Amino acid sequence: MPRQARLEAPGTLHHVILRGIERGQIVTDREDGAMFLARLGEVAMATGTTLYAWALLPNHAHLLLRSGAQGLPRFMRRVLTGYALTYNRRHQRVGHLFQNRYKSIVVEEDPYFRELVRYIHLNPLRARLVPDLPHLDRYPWCGHAGIQRCQHPPWQDRAYVLSWFGRTERVALRAYRAFLREGIPQGRRPELGGVGWSAPWVAGPRCGPSASGRTAS
Repeated sequence: MPRQARLEAPGTLHHVILRGIERGQIVTDREDGAMFLARLGEVAMATGTTLYAWALLPNHAHLLLRSGAQGLPRFMRRVLTGYALTYNRRHQRVGHLFQNRYKSIVVEEDPYFRELVRYIHLNPLRARLVPDLPHLDRYPWCGHAGIQRCQHPPWQDRAYVLSWFGRTERVALRAYRAFLREGIPQGRRPELGGVGWSAPWVAGPRCGPSASGRTAS
């Protein structure tokens, strides 16, 4: 099928949305979040998959990525299966953790790349998991902190994201931050593929504040 062939094609840019089965949680505390990111990064580096933007919320996650040589389906299968096994073992549960079909939107890089980076990175702010942009700078469950260098996972291509905003790091960071601030009043953007899901959240580590129990799309 043409759609499947496109999903399998290496080097394709995707906006991936995955969510818990029956709107259930996929992370319940700080340790779960760390396990999810460890698994995501491990498989990304093993498969040559590049992530540009990401946000992990209580019952869903957004990823903006470019598929590696093995294609998107195999990458996602390795991430989700491995994490679900670890999560179930830790929480002494059985059964599916994720909704069977994650949502993948093949992205036309220009003009949507910048818009999706902003949309994904503002997700915790829309969800009221953080109160403002300075708190988002240090929020550990979102790729925005990687852009700001509060944390910088090796599997997130910070340089490529900043290249869309300026020729030097200083100029690009200023432009990127201004672009994010301009997007805050826009709220949810259903045209970018989001759907609203709700679930509680447990406080993250020190560089992220405690949550309010809401999620965004």
